[in-house]
Amino acid sequence: MPVTPPTGPVPVIDLLRTAEQALGGDGVVLTTSGSTGEPKQVELSAAALQSSAAATAERVGGHGQWLLTLPTDHVAGWQVVVRSALAGTAPVRLEGSFTVETFTSAAAHLTGPRFVSLVPTQLLRLVEDPSGLAALTDFDAVLVGGAALPASLLARAEAAGVRIHRTYGMTETSGGCVYDGTPLTEVTVQLDEGRVLLGGPVLASRYLHDPDLTAARFTTDDAGQRWFRTDDLGELVDGRLRLLGRVDDVINTGGFKVAPRPVEEALLRLPGVREAVVIAVPDPEWGQRVAAVLVGAQVSLQELRETLRAELSPHSLPRQVLWLDRLPLLRSGKPDLAALRHRCAGGGGTMGSRRSSAE
Repeated sequence: MPVTPPTGPVPVIDLLRTAEQALGGDGVVLTTSGSTGEPKQVELSAAALQSSAAATAERVGGHGQWLLTLPTDHVAGWQVVVRSALAGTAPVRLEGSFTVETFTSAAAHLTGPRFVSLVPTQLLRLVEDPSGLAALTDFDAVLVGGAALPASLLARAEAAGVRIHRTYGMTETSGGCVYDGTPLTEVTVQLDEGRVLLGGPVLASRYLHDPDLTAARFTTDDAGQRWFRTDDLGELVDGRLRLLGRVDDVINTGGFKVAPRPVEEALLRLPGVREAVVIAVPDPEWGQRVAAVLVGAQVSLQELRETLRAELSPHSLPRQVLWLDRLPLLRSGKPDLAALRHRCAGGGGTMGSRRSSAE
Protein backbone atom coordinates (compact mmCIF):
# COMPACT_ATOMS: atom_id res chain seq x y z
CA MET A 1 0.00 0.00 0.00
CA PRO A 2 1.44 3.44 -0.89
CA VAL A 3 2.82 5.41 2.03
CA THR A 4 2.11 9.04 2.87
CA PRO A 5 5.08 11.21 3.90
CA PRO A 6 4.93 12.46 7.48
CA THR A 7 4.32 16.17 7.92
CA GLY A 8 5.63 18.64 10.45
CA PRO A 9 9.04 18.69 12.17
CA VAL A 10 9.54 14.91 12.30
CA PRO A 11 13.13 13.62 12.63
CA VAL A 12 15.05 13.26 9.36
CA ILE A 13 15.62 9.58 10.14
CA ASP A 14 11.84 9.02 10.03
CA LEU A 15 11.63 10.76 6.66
CA LEU A 16 14.39 8.52 5.30
CA ARG A 17 12.66 5.38 6.60
CA THR A 18 9.45 6.39 4.82
CA ALA A 19 11.39 7.08 1.62
CA GLU A 20 13.11 3.69 1.83
CA GLN A 21 9.71 2.03 2.32
CA ALA A 22 8.37 3.87 -0.75
CA LEU A 23 11.41 2.92 -2.84
CA GLY A 24 11.17 -0.64 -1.58
CA GLY A 25 7.95 -1.17 -3.47
CA ASP A 26 5.13 0.64 -1.68
CA GLY A 27 5.31 3.91 -3.59
CA VAL A 28 3.86 7.11 -2.17
CA VAL A 29 0.78 9.33 -2.25
CA LEU A 30 1.46 13.07 -2.52
CA THR A 31 -0.92 16.02 -2.69
CA THR A 32 -0.57 18.67 -5.39
CA SER A 33 0.06 22.23 -4.26
CA GLY A 34 -3.37 23.52 -5.25
CA SER A 35 -1.89 26.76 -6.59
CA THR A 36 -4.33 26.78 -9.53
CA GLY A 37 -7.26 24.71 -8.21
CA GLU A 38 -8.31 22.04 -5.74
CA PRO A 39 -5.39 19.90 -4.47
CA LYS A 40 -5.35 16.35 -5.85
CA GLN A 41 -3.89 13.15 -4.40
CA VAL A 42 -1.35 11.55 -6.74
CA GLU A 43 -0.01 8.00 -6.47
CA LEU A 44 3.63 7.54 -7.49
CA SER A 45 5.14 4.07 -7.81
CA ALA A 46 8.52 3.03 -6.45
CA ALA A 47 9.77 2.70 -10.04
CA ALA A 48 8.71 6.28 -10.87
CA LEU A 49 10.41 7.68 -7.76
CA GLN A 50 13.62 5.77 -8.42
CA SER A 51 13.70 6.72 -12.09
CA SER A 52 13.31 10.41 -11.25
CA ALA A 53 15.93 10.40 -8.50
CA ALA A 54 18.45 8.46 -10.61
CA ALA A 55 17.95 10.73 -13.63
CA THR A 56 18.41 13.81 -11.45
CA ALA A 57 21.67 12.44 -10.05
CA GLU A 58 22.86 11.78 -13.58
CA ARG A 59 22.04 15.34 -14.68
CA VAL A 60 23.68 17.11 -11.71
CA GLY A 61 26.87 15.02 -11.81
CA GLY A 62 26.25 12.30 -9.24
CA HIS A 63 24.96 11.69 -5.74
CA GLY A 64 25.70 13.88 -2.73
CA GLN A 65 24.13 15.50 0.30
CA TRP A 66 21.01 17.63 -0.01
CA LEU A 67 19.80 20.67 1.90
CA LEU A 68 16.05 20.40 2.61
CA THR A 69 14.31 23.79 2.31
CA LEU A 70 10.83 22.78 1.14
CA PRO A 71 7.94 20.92 2.85
CA THR A 72 8.15 17.14 2.46
CA ASP A 73 4.41 16.65 1.86
CA HIS A 74 4.87 18.25 -1.58
CA VAL A 75 6.86 16.69 -4.38
CA ALA A 76 9.87 19.05 -4.49
CA GLY A 77 10.67 18.57 -0.82
CA TRP A 78 9.83 14.87 -0.86
CA GLN A 79 12.15 14.20 -3.77
CA VAL A 80 15.04 15.68 -1.78
CA VAL A 81 14.42 12.92 0.78
CA VAL A 82 14.10 10.25 -1.94
CA ARG A 83 17.36 11.35 -3.61
CA SER A 84 19.06 11.26 -0.22
CA ALA A 85 17.78 7.75 0.50
CA LEU A 86 19.00 6.57 -2.91
CA ALA A 87 22.40 8.18 -2.29
CA GLY A 88 22.73 6.75 1.22
CA THR A 89 23.04 10.22 2.76
CA ALA A 90 20.94 12.19 5.26
CA PRO A 91 19.56 15.55 4.15
CA VAL A 92 20.22 18.60 6.32
CA ARG A 93 17.02 20.45 7.17
CA LEU A 94 16.55 24.11 8.01
CA GLU A 95 15.94 24.94 11.65
CA GLY A 96 12.65 26.81 11.49
CA SER A 97 11.27 28.73 8.52
CA PHE A 98 13.28 29.77 5.49
CA THR A 99 15.49 32.82 6.00
CA VAL A 100 18.95 33.70 4.76
CA GLU A 101 20.26 32.97 8.25
CA THR A 102 18.65 29.51 8.58
CA PHE A 103 19.83 28.65 5.06
CA THR A 104 23.46 29.61 5.60
CA SER A 105 23.52 27.92 9.01
CA ALA A 106 22.18 24.63 7.63
CA ALA A 107 24.42 24.78 4.54
CA ALA A 108 27.49 24.92 6.78
CA HIS A 109 26.73 21.34 7.93
CA LEU A 110 26.82 19.80 4.44
CA THR A 111 29.75 17.64 3.34
CA GLY A 112 30.85 16.26 -0.02
CA PRO A 113 28.91 17.24 -3.17
CA ARG A 114 26.20 19.69 -2.10
CA PHE A 115 22.77 20.10 -3.66
CA VAL A 116 19.63 22.10 -2.93
CA SER A 117 16.18 22.57 -4.44
CA LEU A 118 14.63 26.06 -4.22
CA VAL A 119 11.68 28.07 -5.50
CA PRO A 120 12.41 31.41 -7.24
CA THR A 121 11.39 33.52 -4.24
CA GLN A 122 13.92 31.72 -2.04
CA LEU A 123 16.62 32.16 -4.67
CA LEU A 124 15.86 35.87 -4.91
CA ARG A 125 16.21 36.41 -1.16
CA LEU A 126 19.53 34.56 -1.11
CA VAL A 127 20.96 36.37 -4.14
CA GLU A 128 20.09 39.75 -2.64
CA ASP A 129 22.06 38.99 0.54
CA PRO A 130 25.88 38.78 0.36
CA SER A 131 26.07 35.89 2.85
CA GLY A 132 23.28 34.02 1.12
CA LEU A 133 24.90 34.46 -2.29
CA ALA A 134 28.25 33.29 -0.94
CA ALA A 135 26.61 30.15 0.47
CA LEU A 136 24.89 29.43 -2.85
CA THR A 137 28.14 29.50 -4.80
CA ASP A 138 29.43 26.57 -2.71
CA PHE A 139 26.68 24.25 -4.02
CA ASP A 140 27.46 21.84 -6.84
CA ALA A 141 23.93 22.28 -8.20
CA VAL A 142 20.97 24.50 -7.30
CA LEU A 143 17.64 23.27 -8.68
CA VAL A 144 15.02 26.01 -9.11
CA GLY A 145 11.40 25.21 -9.93
CA GLY A 146 7.80 25.53 -8.80
CA ALA A 147 7.30 28.82 -10.66
CA ALA A 148 8.81 30.77 -13.53
CA LEU A 149 12.41 31.81 -12.91
CA PRO A 150 12.95 35.42 -14.09
CA ALA A 151 15.69 35.70 -16.71
CA SER A 152 17.21 38.64 -14.87
CA LEU A 153 17.46 36.66 -11.62
CA LEU A 154 18.96 33.68 -13.44
CA ALA A 155 21.56 35.88 -15.11
CA ARG A 156 22.43 37.60 -11.84
CA ALA A 157 22.89 34.30 -10.00
CA GLU A 158 24.92 32.68 -12.77
CA ALA A 159 27.16 35.74 -13.09
CA ALA A 160 28.00 35.29 -9.40
CA GLY A 161 28.96 31.66 -9.98
CA VAL A 162 25.78 29.88 -8.81
CA ARG A 163 25.32 26.59 -10.70
CA ILE A 164 21.59 26.67 -11.46
CA HIS A 165 19.34 24.14 -13.17
CA ARG A 166 15.89 25.45 -14.14
CA THR A 167 13.49 22.57 -13.52
CA TYR A 168 10.02 21.93 -14.89
CA GLY A 169 7.64 19.22 -13.75
CA MET A 170 4.84 18.53 -11.33
CA THR A 171 3.63 15.98 -8.82
CA GLU A 172 2.28 13.85 -11.67
CA THR A 173 5.82 13.53 -13.11
CA SER A 174 7.58 12.81 -9.79
CA GLY A 175 8.74 16.43 -9.72
CA GLY A 176 11.09 18.12 -12.16
CA CYS A 177 11.60 16.06 -15.32
CA VAL A 178 12.84 18.74 -17.74
CA TYR A 179 16.02 20.58 -16.75
CA ASP A 180 17.06 23.74 -18.57
CA GLY A 181 14.60 22.91 -21.34
CA THR A 182 16.02 19.41 -21.88
CA PRO A 183 14.17 16.26 -20.67
CA LEU A 184 15.88 13.96 -18.19
CA THR A 185 16.99 10.53 -19.41
CA GLU A 186 14.00 8.45 -20.66
CA VAL A 187 11.63 11.45 -20.38
CA THR A 188 9.91 12.58 -23.59
CA VAL A 189 8.23 15.89 -24.47
CA GLN A 190 5.76 16.54 -27.26
CA LEU A 191 3.23 19.27 -28.04
CA ASP A 192 -0.45 18.91 -28.89
CA GLU A 193 -1.64 22.22 -30.37
CA GLY A 194 0.77 23.97 -28.06
CA ARG A 195 -0.11 21.99 -24.93
CA VAL A 196 2.81 20.20 -23.28
CA LEU A 197 2.63 16.39 -23.01
CA LEU A 198 5.19 14.51 -20.91
CA GLY A 199 6.07 10.83 -21.13
CA GLY A 200 8.44 8.37 -19.50
CA PRO A 201 8.94 6.16 -16.44
CA VAL A 202 8.58 9.12 -14.03
CA LEU A 203 4.82 9.39 -14.59
CA ALA A 204 2.40 8.84 -11.72
CA SER A 205 0.19 5.75 -11.62
CA ARG A 206 -3.11 7.57 -11.07
CA TYR A 207 -5.11 10.14 -9.17
CA LEU A 208 -6.29 8.47 -6.00
CA HIS A 209 -10.06 7.81 -5.96
CA ASP A 210 -10.57 9.70 -9.27
CA PRO A 211 -10.62 7.32 -12.25
CA ASP A 212 -12.27 9.87 -14.55
CA LEU A 213 -9.55 12.46 -14.04
CA THR A 214 -6.91 9.73 -14.37
CA ALA A 215 -8.36 8.68 -17.73
CA ALA A 216 -8.52 12.28 -18.93
CA ARG A 217 -4.95 13.17 -18.02
CA PHE A 218 -3.01 9.91 -18.48
CA THR A 219 -3.28 8.38 -21.95
CA THR A 220 -1.47 5.72 -23.98
CA ASP A 221 -0.76 6.15 -27.70
CA ASP A 222 -0.80 3.51 -30.43
CA ALA A 223 2.91 2.78 -29.86
CA GLY A 224 2.28 1.98 -26.20
CA GLN A 225 3.83 5.23 -24.94
CA ARG A 226 2.11 6.63 -21.86
CA TRP A 227 1.62 10.42 -21.64
CA PHE A 228 0.57 12.98 -19.06
CA ARG A 229 -1.41 15.88 -20.51
CA THR A 230 -0.35 19.04 -18.65
CA ASP A 231 -2.13 22.37 -18.36
CA ASP A 232 0.93 24.17 -19.74
CA LEU A 233 1.54 25.79 -23.10
CA GLY A 234 4.98 25.64 -24.66
CA GLU A 235 7.09 25.63 -27.79
CA LEU A 236 10.19 23.73 -28.83
CA VAL A 237 13.08 26.02 -29.75
CA ASP A 238 16.17 24.25 -31.08
CA GLY A 239 14.98 21.10 -29.34
CA ARG A 240 14.48 22.80 -25.98
CA LEU A 241 11.15 23.32 -24.27
CA ARG A 242 10.16 26.94 -23.67
CA LEU A 243 7.08 27.44 -21.50
CA LEU A 244 4.52 30.10 -22.41
CA GLY A 245 2.13 29.78 -19.47
CA ARG A 246 -0.85 27.67 -18.44
CA VAL A 247 -3.81 26.94 -20.69
CA ASP A 248 -6.26 28.22 -18.11
CA ASP A 249 -4.13 31.31 -17.40
CA VAL A 250 -4.51 32.72 -20.93
CA ILE A 251 -6.26 36.06 -20.60
CA ASN A 252 -9.13 36.84 -23.01
CA THR A 253 -9.29 40.63 -23.02
CA GLY A 254 -11.46 42.45 -25.54
CA GLY A 255 -11.36 39.44 -27.86
CA PHE A 256 -7.56 39.13 -27.77
CA LYS A 257 -5.76 36.25 -26.06
CA VAL A 258 -2.75 37.14 -23.89
CA ALA A 259 -0.29 34.59 -22.48
CA PRO A 260 0.94 35.80 -19.06
CA ARG A 261 4.52 34.49 -19.29
CA PRO A 262 5.82 36.91 -22.00
CA VAL A 263 4.22 39.84 -20.13
CA GLU A 264 5.89 38.75 -16.87
CA GLU A 265 9.24 38.47 -18.65
CA ALA A 266 8.87 42.00 -20.05
CA LEU A 267 7.94 43.37 -16.62
CA LEU A 268 10.94 41.67 -15.00
CA ARG A 269 13.27 43.42 -17.43
CA LEU A 270 12.17 46.80 -16.07
CA PRO A 271 14.58 48.45 -13.61
CA GLY A 272 13.60 47.84 -10.00
CA VAL A 273 10.99 45.11 -10.62
CA ARG A 274 12.05 42.10 -8.52
CA GLU A 275 9.06 39.76 -8.89
CA ALA A 276 6.07 39.75 -11.24
CA VAL A 277 2.86 37.73 -11.56
CA VAL A 278 0.37 38.44 -14.34
CA ILE A 279 -3.22 37.22 -13.91
CA ALA A 280 -6.68 37.56 -15.46
CA VAL A 281 -9.26 39.61 -13.55
CA PRO A 282 -12.96 39.87 -14.50
CA ASP A 283 -13.69 43.21 -16.16
CA PRO A 284 -17.12 44.66 -17.11
CA GLU A 285 -15.76 46.31 -20.27
CA TRP A 286 -13.06 43.93 -21.52
CA GLY A 287 -14.36 40.60 -20.21
CA GLN A 288 -11.00 40.11 -18.51
CA ARG A 289 -8.24 42.60 -17.85
CA VAL A 290 -4.51 42.03 -17.65
CA ALA A 291 -3.45 42.60 -14.04
CA ALA A 292 0.17 42.69 -12.87
CA VAL A 293 1.21 42.05 -9.27
CA LEU A 294 4.71 43.41 -8.74
CA VAL A 295 7.37 43.55 -6.05
CA GLY A 296 10.03 46.24 -6.30
CA ALA A 297 10.50 49.95 -6.91
CA GLN A 298 7.06 51.39 -7.50
CA VAL A 299 6.13 53.37 -10.62
CA SER A 300 2.73 54.55 -11.84
CA LEU A 301 0.52 52.44 -14.07
CA GLN A 302 0.77 55.03 -16.84
CA GLU A 303 4.57 55.09 -16.72
CA LEU A 304 4.75 51.32 -16.70
CA ARG A 305 2.45 51.02 -19.73
CA GLU A 306 4.40 53.63 -21.68
CA THR A 307 7.68 51.86 -20.98
CA LEU A 308 6.31 48.51 -22.17
CA ARG A 309 4.73 49.75 -25.42
CA ALA A 310 7.90 49.03 -27.39
CA GLU A 311 7.85 45.35 -26.26
CA LEU A 312 4.20 44.38 -25.93
CA SER A 313 1.08 44.63 -28.06
CA PRO A 314 -1.52 47.16 -26.84
CA HIS A 315 -3.88 44.42 -25.56
CA SER A 316 -1.03 42.82 -23.56
CA LEU A 317 -0.29 45.96 -21.54
CA PRO A 318 -1.45 45.71 -17.89
CA ARG A 319 -4.60 47.65 -17.09
CA GLN A 320 -4.16 47.14 -13.37
CA VAL A 321 -1.04 47.08 -11.21
CA LEU A 322 -0.85 45.99 -7.59
CA TRP A 323 2.44 46.66 -5.78
CA LEU A 324 3.29 44.44 -2.81
CA ASP A 325 6.17 44.26 -0.38
CA ARG A 326 6.26 40.51 -1.02
CA LEU A 327 4.13 37.91 -2.79
CA PRO A 328 1.81 35.72 -0.71
CA LEU A 329 3.05 32.13 -0.94
CA LEU A 330 1.58 28.68 -0.46
CA ARG A 331 3.39 26.14 1.73
CA SER A 332 4.95 24.70 -1.42
CA GLY A 333 6.65 28.06 -2.06
CA LYS A 334 4.53 28.88 -5.12
CA PRO A 335 2.71 32.24 -5.39
CA ASP A 336 -0.83 32.08 -4.04
CA LEU A 337 -2.67 32.92 -7.28
CA ALA A 338 -6.12 32.64 -5.70
CA ALA A 339 -5.22 35.28 -3.09
CA LEU A 340 -3.78 37.56 -5.77
CA ARG A 341 -6.88 37.24 -7.96
CA HIS A 342 -9.06 38.06 -4.97
CA ARG A 343 -7.01 41.19 -4.21
CA CYS A 344 -7.09 42.38 -7.79
CA ALA A 345 -10.78 41.58 -8.31
CA GLY A 346 -11.48 43.92 -5.41
CA GLY A 347 -9.81 46.75 -7.31
CA GLY A 348 -6.68 46.79 -5.16
CA GLY A 349 -3.83 48.91 -6.47
CA THR A 350 -5.60 49.73 -9.73
CA MET A 351 -3.49 52.81 -10.37
CA GLY A 352 -0.43 51.45 -8.60
CA SER A 353 -0.44 54.54 -6.44
CA ARG A 354 0.02 52.97 -3.05
CA ARG A 355 2.17 50.10 -1.78
CA SER A 356 0.32 47.27 -0.04
CA SER A 357 1.48 44.36 2.11
CA ALA A 358 0.71 40.74 1.34
CA GLU A 359 1.07 39.71 4.94
